[in-house]
Amino acid sequence: MKIAFLGPEASFTELAAAQLFPEEDLLPQANILDCFNAVENGEVEKAVVPLENSIEGTVSMTLDYLYKTPKIKIEAEAVMPIAHHLMVHPNCDVKNLEKIYSHPQALAQSFHFLNKHFKNVQKQDFSSTATAAKHVSENPERNLAAAANQFAANLYGLKIIHENIQDFEQNHTRFIIISKKKDVYYNEKLEVLGEKSAMLITLPEDHAGGLHQVLSVFAWRKMNLSKIESRTLKTRLGNYFFFINIVGKWEPVLHQNALEELKALDAEVDFLGNYNEYFLKS
Repeated sequence: MKIAFLGPEASFTELAAAQLFPEEDLLPQANILDCFNAVENGEVEKAVVPLENSIEGTVSMTLDYLYKTPKIKIEAEAVMPIAHHLMVHPNCDVKNLEKIYSHPQALAQSFHFLNKHFKNVQKQDFSSTATAAKHVSENPERNLAAAANQFAANLYGLKIIHENIQDFEQNHTRFIIISKKKDVYYNEKLEVLGEKSAMLITLPEDHAGGLHQVLSVFAWRKMNLSKIESRTLKTRLGNYFFFINIVGKWEPVLHQNALEELKALDAEVDFLGNYNEYFLKS
């Protein structure tokens, strides 16, 4: 199988994809849209993209493309701890470090550590943690460092001088595996955290109590919502769709009746799937 992922090589998304599909052909994509297009056009069977980070929040672009590509569904989720390491070229003189490169989110997530130990060293944004590591490896004559993952250090031959520099231990990213045809095939050794369902809901014309009516469909059935997120429809102010996660096993009668009641309220519903959530290693 061909599996697309948000690149470049040695990104956290590739690290997730490699654990999910250890025997498959992984193809890096420049951005999230390219991942969706690759699935939509049949260039790949599946794609792995980030959905949410425990510190930075939801990846809004992923939600937008789920809404814009109704043929694409979610077939699994995977949660991975995010560990940032500070790495240099083996020839680097760490005492005379010039710059530290990384993705803006990685620098933000490691702010207190870097401010304490490298306060006077310039920090510079890069398009990704992996690209930052590659840049350091390509400039061995300079005293540069990158905040990236172990995967990047191995790929680009860098030396880790500080491990786990992120300021919060509970730094996790949630990835989704998307496809047009659910054909579940994952590493059998992965830990299953649980089961959930996802859907996109667009409310009918704005009226008092509209959102309450929609949520009550789940409430009186005691269906546990673990996530509800609004995104603008990009038509005019006040027009939104909602991404909703329901925790637990799919119960055909209960869940199907809920979908029918939502439609009776004139809400548009795109059911994205019922699937397992896996735990990955950092």
